[in-house]
Amino acid sequence: MPTDPDPASSAASAAVPAIAITTGEPAGIGPDITVAAVLDLLQQGCPARFHVIGDPGLLAARAAAMGHQDAWQRAMDRGAVALCPVPLAVPAEPGRLDPRNGRHVLALLDTALAGLLAGPGSEVTTRFDAMVTAPVQKSTINDAGVSFSGHTEYLAERAGVAHVVMMLAGPQPAHDNAMLRVALATTHLPLRAVPDALTIPLLTDTLAIVARDLQQRFGITAPRILVTGLNPHAGESGHLGREEIDIIVPALAQARAQGIDARGPYPADTLFQPRLLRDADCVLAMYHDQGLAPLKYGTFGHGVNITLGLPFVRTSVDHGTALDLAATGKAEHGSMIEAIRTAIAMAGHTAAARATGL
Repeated sequence: MPTDPDPASSAASAAVPAIAITTGEPAGIGPDITVAAVLDLLQQGCPARFHVIGDPGLLAARAAAMGHQDAWQRAMDRGAVALCPVPLAVPAEPGRLDPRNGRHVLALLDTALAGLLAGPGSEVTTRFDAMVTAPVQKSTINDAGVSFSGHTEYLAERAGVAHVVMMLAGPQPAHDNAMLRVALATTHLPLRAVPDALTIPLLTDTLAIVARDLQQRFGITAPRILVTGLNPHAGESGHLGREEIDIIVPALAQARAQGIDARGPYPADTLFQPRLLRDADCVLAMYHDQGLAPLKYGTFGHGVNITLGLPFVRTSVDHGTALDLAATGKAEHGSMIEAIRTAIAMAGHTAAARATGL
């Protein structure tokens, strides 16, 4: 970890994307990994302008705890990092949750949203091209009196979007760092609720969002999507369940009629093999653990959580708040680095797609 990053000149250029980074739960590792990742990326000359949204004193304290207080201060003094201050309600103690700071976490997100959704004539002075979120603690926000089921749902509601898709992505070191992307048809549902949630419109809409964002945000001209079944052996011709026959196959037919290259359904227990995924751009899994267990096994520590279907780019880390590691200097920040890099790349592809009318 460098101790004194020298900001690249591109960091101050208006031609590079402005990335808003929210620091998440203040008692967790969000502030730590934000500081560490930004300093690393500045040292590498990463082409972005970093806008860190958080409590200035908390960030300074975590930088000091990791031995990077001088580097952090110099980065701000030189303009390599712009700090968007959102004060804590009460001082944060590492590892100890405090509901009084629950609304602070939402204020971080709202600050980023203001710069992402600002339209022509808006009074917002700082506009962002993408947002990267550090992990939050849902229980603290709910204990603060705000119903909160997660980043994805909150951002969708604030952006006025009815349907968004969770996708995780990351390189697979065991397989030549080939990129694996997994999108989910359903997210945080009890397992017994998944079959009832799956419908033909849900799957066709999900496939359309995935295909569109792979084109516009990842620069993939003709994305190929592989779709899992729900049941063991993809239902085995109806003997192990009819969801494949009654829902998934018709949805795939509708998607293909719309020009989407969606194939399947494939048995989930055999689909996640390098030889089958080699030419695929994304896998659509039917439920949370079906898709994310193999992805996190193959990419954990470098995975990125991406929300598709929003009117802006949003990425996040693939892990939680790790309260026991806050302010210890032991938190790994590889996933935050990948989340920021992914947001920068997606912002670039989005700008190019807009320029060409896609």
